[in-house]
Amino acid sequence: MAEKIEREEGVTLEELRMKTAEFAKERDWDQFHSPRNLLLALVGEVGELSEIFQWKGEVPRGLPGWSDEERQHLGEELSDVLLYLVRLADICGVDLGKAALRKLELNAIKYPVNLCKGSSKKHTQINVDNSSAGVDLIHREPRNAP
Repeated sequence: MAEKIEREEGVTLEELRMKTAEFAKERDWDQFHSPRNLLLALVGEVGELSEIFQWKGEVPRGLPGWSDEERQHLGEELSDVLLYLVRLADICGVDLGKAALRKLELNAIKYPVNLCKGSSKKHTQINVDNSSAGVDLIHREPRNAP
């Protein structure tokens, strides 16, 4: 799996899932990839990602003034986080793409555009009648139409 992957089009979560599974299998690391261990590794990588931004204050979009080396390091740490997240989802049997799309749908219900546009308020601070918002807040699932 040491081949370098260069492409113009994007990569899918399924490709990443398969490559990380192959990577672990080739090294006989499946024995170490329990959900707990992967989660702890993911948290460690998030810490390393945080260190990049520590003490920089608010960083504008596009990272103006960052060197190529800083950008490359950021990409490597972001990739570590993504790869551990994909691996954790795989080991837990979660289709990460489907779960993310479902979460976006739930967030669209929780944060309706007409009430949230331009606002940083949390959903608990928004004046909305949740009973008519079309979501079962106990199970956090869209309700079927009446």
